[in-house]
Amino acid sequence: MILGFAMENLLVEKPSQRLLRRLRAIADYQFFLGAGEALIPDDSKVLISRNTGRVRAIVGEEGIIATIRASDYRLLLRFIGGAALHRVSRFPTMRVVVVDEVADEIRRGGNLFARHVLYIDEDLRPWDEVLIVDESDKLCGVGRLLLSPREILYFTKGVAAITREGKWWRGKEEE
Repeated sequence: MILGFAMENLLVEKPSQRLLRRLRAIADYQFFLGAGEALIPDDSKVLISRNTGRVRAIVGEEGIIATIRASDYRLLLRFIGGAALHRVSRFPTMRVVVVDEVADEIRRGGNLFARHVLYIDEDLRPWDEVLIVDESDKLCGVGRLLLSPREILYFTKGVAAITREGKWWRGKEEE
């Protein structure tokens, strides 16, 4: 297992220019215009399934940027990819702001509960990828939204977003 994948069924390749444009177009459509350039650098590699020939993940120098869901070809952000999008996007794009008291729990990979949300981008929809940030807009983690922004701000119980990966996910607790 390398990078969290069983490598015997995957090929690691440098993407063609056509594939690179296609992946960037998917990112632009799914997130915001310009996200593809920020998320997928020219020197990135792709993990391709030997069985299906489909792209399974995008890998940069630091590690996995995003995985790709086979059923609908949506990008599922990892922390590295979320950090790249956080750097180039303006507040409040893709963001869910949490109270500082739970920010460390999110950094460790804990799920986000509705009662801890202070603000959320109104353009988000359930099942969208989100950047979970603290009150000072520091990235805590990335995840998938379970409820609509309206429901999150209304409810006081229940999980609002599933955290896929927190900042300290790999056991590094530094700022």
